[in-house]
Amino acid sequence: MKTIIWRRFLLIQFTVLISLVGVGCSGSKNSVSTERLTVGVVSYGEQTVSLEKYEQFKNYLAAQTQSIVELEPAYNELQALEQIQRQRWEIVFAPPGLAAIAMGKDLYIPLFSMEGISSRQRSLLVVRDDKPISKIGDLANKTVALESVGSAAGYYIPLYDLYGLTLAQIRFAPTPKTILEWLNDGSVDAGAISERDFELYKQQFSGTKFRILHTSRWIPPAVVLLSPTVERNRQQQIQKAMEQAPGYIISDAGYVPAAKVPNYDQFIKLVEKVRPLEEQVKQTPSVLVNPKATK
Repeated sequence: MKTIIWRRFLLIQFTVLISLVGVGCSGSKNSVSTERLTVGVVSYGEQTVSLEKYEQFKNYLAAQTQSIVELEPAYNELQALEQIQRQRWEIVFAPPGLAAIAMGKDLYIPLFSMEGISSRQRSLLVVRDDKPISKIGDLANKTVALESVGSAAGYYIPLYDLYGLTLAQIRFAPTPKTILEWLNDGSVDAGAISERDFELYKQQFSGTKFRILHTSRWIPPAVVLLSPTVERNRQQQIQKAMEQAPGYIISDAGYVPAAKVPNYDQFIKLVEKVRPLEEQVKQTPSVLVNPKATK
């Protein structure tokens, strides 16, 4: 009897041991990586986007890298710059203004061009045709409308082109269309707007004729940035996954794997020149001169 009981005891112990080993192996095989990748998506200025466009990209990248991938939007430049400067985002879908700051400080490296949704564009200084303003210098002591901080076409480029002037006031428009509304009602003398937005909205003001006072240099496309804090092998894994992503995912996210990454050298210098003017921009009148810089 004792022998039978002892055999049953050993059988139970062996069964429990086998179960524990099986659970351990199964848990190891199906375990989820705790490594995280945070994707910064900028949604302000000319780069306003819907996060839904990045959902499939997020899920795809998570599967390919076996990581927890999170989307984190920035709705203003202050928030975006803080994340960039602290390298809180591993991947950034960056508009030109933010990309110039990130690359100029060697905080991020360019990975892909976003030429698909942000092709080269230019900034325009626009006035009403009935205004006696024929050159940029005529805007001295006038009121000019800009877009929000961070916009390449509506902020950085026009500040560079207006450098050296004293303006009566700078007003900040929440949308590109507002620029034309203010010009239409005469509350501003000139406004800065991208060439694309001007063509899009000017038709809505059929009773007013606008005139282009100045057309800027070309602005490089937006870019996808990658943090150099990401381990080298992981960088290559991310790049390969993005290159081989299905077409619909690439299209929604807006990057172009086959396009050459744009040269940002000149645009970085431009942004670095006008950023010290940001305090003057807030003042009335606005004296757009930095005594420590030369043009």
